[in-house]
Amino acid sequence: MIRKFARFYKPHKKLFIIDMVCAFIVACCDLFYPVIAKNIINDYVPNQNIRLFVTWAVVLLGIYILKAILNYIIQYWGHIVGVRIQGDMRRELFRHLQKLPFSFFDEHKTGSVMSRMINDLFEVSELAHHGPENLFLSLIILIGAFIMLAQINIALTLITFAVLPFMLLFAFKTKKMMNEAFTETRVKTAEINANVETAIAGIRVSKAYTADKHENEKFDQVNENLKRSRAGAYRAMGIFNSGMGLFMDLLYLVVLTAGGLFFFYGKIDTGEFAAYLLYMTMFLNPVNKLVAFYEQLQEGMTGFNRFCEIMDMPEEEENAENLMEPDHLDGNICFENVTFSYESSDNDEDKPPVISNLTMDIKQGKTLALVGPSGSGKTTMCHLIPRFYDIDSGRITIDGIDITNISRYALRKNIGMVAQDVFLFNGTIRENIAYGNLDATDEEIIEAAKKANIHDYILTMENGYDTQVGERGIKLSGGQKQRISIARVFLKNPPILILDEATSALDNATEMLIQQSLEELGRGRTSIIVAHRLSTIKNADEIIVLTSEGIAERGSHEELIKAGGMYAELYQYQFRD
Repeated sequence: MIRKFARFYKPHKKLFIIDMVCAFIVACCDLFYPVIAKNIINDYVPNQNIRLFVTWAVVLLGIYILKAILNYIIQYWGHIVGVRIQGDMRRELFRHLQKLPFSFFDEHKTGSVMSRMINDLFEVSELAHHGPENLFLSLIILIGAFIMLAQINIALTLITFAVLPFMLLFAFKTKKMMNEAFTETRVKTAEINANVETAIAGIRVSKAYTADKHENEKFDQVNENLKRSRAGAYRAMGIFNSGMGLFMDLLYLVVLTAGGLFFFYGKIDTGEFAAYLLYMTMFLNPVNKLVAFYEQLQEGMTGFNRFCEIMDMPEEEENAENLMEPDHLDGNICFENVTFSYESSDNDEDKPPVISNLTMDIKQGKTLALVGPSGSGKTTMCHLIPRFYDIDSGRITIDGIDITNISRYALRKNIGMVAQDVFLFNGTIRENIAYGNLDATDEEIIEAAKKANIHDYILTMENGYDTQVGERGIKLSGGQKQRISIARVFLKNPPILILDEATSALDNATEMLIQQSLEELGRGRTSIIVAHRLSTIKNADEIIVLTSEGIAERGSHEELIKAGGMYAELYQYQFRD
């Protein structure tokens, strides 16, 4: 774990070394003061040596000015090191998240992931800055103080330092309790972040259903959990801090008592006793810093452990070496005895497969429509083609090539998707359309918008293509968002098109308008359409009716109507009027 943490210092080692050197000089400066004070008390003042008195007073002033400059460097540039390390870790975590499989996001809440990226890494950055600095500074002062104290009186020093093993034993005993308390606090903080993120994202739903009381109760529950976990953490901190405070008070009492006895019996003189007390005051400062460091270590390392939990999760794996990187696929898709089930959770170990032994072909440039009841695997099939999930058995080929032998990047580059639940990023219309091709020119973006029948509407807006769409496109209607997503796919211009209930959430008038765009989009491409509204798939080359048992019917619209099976019943039900 220490090795994992230490590697983040490497890009910033120059600043880190400067910080440590400044801390070392500050520690050495602190060690000078008691020696100078002893000489002033024992020599310069009793012997009225005004020249040396003034000289060393000026030296002390110079030391204090130097310390002020060095402390500024430590505080400013030391924190910069922590901020940069935090930024590096956050960047690494974000890039890793981009490569994790869909199953990770199925199991982890957005707010929880955000908590690890923001809250946890802040504590890690504080440890990255203050931890090595405080530990190094404290050790230098402790060792230096011990040497100086031993030179004054070795017997008194050994008596004083005899308290330290008991302090270390107490700290070790409380370590486990503090670690568990801080870990629990991190978990509860992530839960409340996830609750707030969900509540804000769904605020319109909760208002529409007047469910504010229910949301308040849910929040109160996670809030109480966080309060209890924080109380447990503060209890552990209270035991640790009060115990260490007692030991430090006892340490000072031992010095005062033993030093006084040594002074009474003539083992040390006045200046040495004063210097001894000053060194012990100085000695207690690094002990206090070590106490603070220990607390910070627990918080920082629990945050780093949670960071490592995600970083250790495997990325989307490629199953073969020398993967193919085709720039263009024709679009001949074949499912061969495909079986797939979602990963089972601990509470659902025997989860049945969503798709079992599915075999079907989709020819280049043809349109295949998938219909059937919810849960029959239509959307799952659409997710298997771009390898959002890997199948359990069988294989899927495109142009005769097993998709596991094609890199995910090349595979997905050849597939365009339009879903019912359109996601727009918080930005401008131009930026959201350009997501289909981030290197596209303004002319290409405008052309894509025209094909999607959204260009004229965009021009009616005050800022045109630079209009902000709001979070998740909240400032636009459902039809407008859908047409922007269609323009995005036009810009990508893929040979394979997947339409997953792309118009089911729209009104009839908007659906008719968008259907024209979709027909234009699908021309010349291999298209897979998932639809509940059968009017949108009448012209498909082939229609497959899926059930939980597999393929129930397949054929053209006319063939399935004549067959009088499930598709005919669905069609007659939808158009019974």
